[in-house]
Amino acid sequence: MTVHIQYLHMQTSESLSEIITLNLEKLANKYPFIIRGDVSIKLGNAHDGNDKICEIELSAPGPRIFAKSNTDNFEKSATETINDLERQLRKRKEKFENH
Repeated sequence: MTVHIQYLHMQTSESLSEIITLNLEKLANKYPFIIRGDVSIKLGNAHDGNDKICEIELSAPGPRIFAKSNTDNFEKSATETINDLERQLRKRKEKFENH
């Protein structure tokens, strides 16, 4: 699986990139049908402090899988987004097994 990480309107972070790549690789090992992951990390305009946004889109057979979350911390946002993706992947795998 290929992972593309893009930082919008902010400095790149090697540690955050490493965390995201590691977690996406774990998903790829668990769900081998994932082809590519496109990650966007950006700073939003929220005034309540929840302006750290993580969006991840996975390419796999069928429609693309997308998740987005925004919290007060980039690591939390990435973790929540990956958890959402895992839920969606679990459902897709069940559909594959039923057919």
